[in-house]
Amino acid sequence: MTVAWIMKEKGRTVFSVLPTTSLNDAVTMLATRRIGAVVVADENHQIVGIVSERDIVRTLATQGPGALEESVGEHMTRPVKTCTEQHSIDWVMTEMTEHRFRHMPVTEQGRLAGIISIGDVVKFKIAAAQSEADQLRQYFVAG
Repeated sequence: MTVAWIMKEKGRTVFSVLPTTSLNDAVTMLATRRIGAVVVADENHQIVGIVSERDIVRTLATQGPGALEESVGEHMTRPVKTCTEQHSIDWVMTEMTEHRFRHMPVTEQGRLAGIISIGDVVKFKIAAAQSEADQLRQYFVAG
């Protein structure tokens, strides 16, 4: 199965900010949208970074609340690991696990097309396992 399956279910809505956006405005977006990360993209929708809750907590711990007035570009994670809809879900899960991140932007022809989280991947894997178990039950009951 590929990322396209998750995108079909989840949709392509993705929130992004410019690198010049204040960290405080990014925090507000995360809280109001109830999301864990926001993609940092330029005016041409080219991904230049990502800011997650973890990035913000680390920044506040080391620099204090004054850092909230600084730009997202100063505190974003980069480079950003991305995938396309053609990548396998197993590949995405492996990358997220090995590199210890929870959000991966999806690109199409090099431009931002969506985002998936580890929660999306786990939800898909559980649904696939349940479907397989149901099919096996039906096979044995019918047989």
